[in-house]
Amino acid sequence: MAGSSSRSSSMRGGRSRRAMADINVVPYIDVMLVLLVIFMVTAPLVAPSIVNLPTVGGAAPQQQTPPVVVNIRADGNMNVKYKDDNGAMQQEDMTRADLNSFVTDREQSHPDQPVVIAADKTVKYEAVMNVMSDLKARGVKRVGLLVKSQ
Repeated sequence: MAGSSSRSSSMRGGRSRRAMADINVVPYIDVMLVLLVIFMVTAPLVAPSIVNLPTVGGAAPQQQTPPVVVNIRADGNMNVKYKDDNGAMQQEDMTRADLNSFVTDREQSHPDQPVVIAADKTVKYEAVMNVMSDLKARGVKRVGLLVKSQ
């Protein structure tokens, strides 16, 4: 009898019911793609915010100290152009050792003065980097390279 009851239940239902554990994600993907399209269309239309700075009556513009320009010529010789304390432009031919002592003296009297390196394009990269590392070692905080715009 036990065998007949199990046979009759399998004949009647055919399959047993069990809980479905899968989630249908297709609607979520559709919603995500619609939101993506909306953001892609509206992103270029949003203007970047412009900051309107307040004005102050007694504000004086900051004084920009003119940089010291170190010229490295194609033959490897260097000269330095700078403005002295009177505002007159000075130019001196120097070797690397002279440049190091000049920069050390100049850094004591003008601690935040920038230094710009203007090298001929045929000068080796190594020579320019050596001068730049010497300047950094002597305490120059702002070192830049001078280039010609196209």
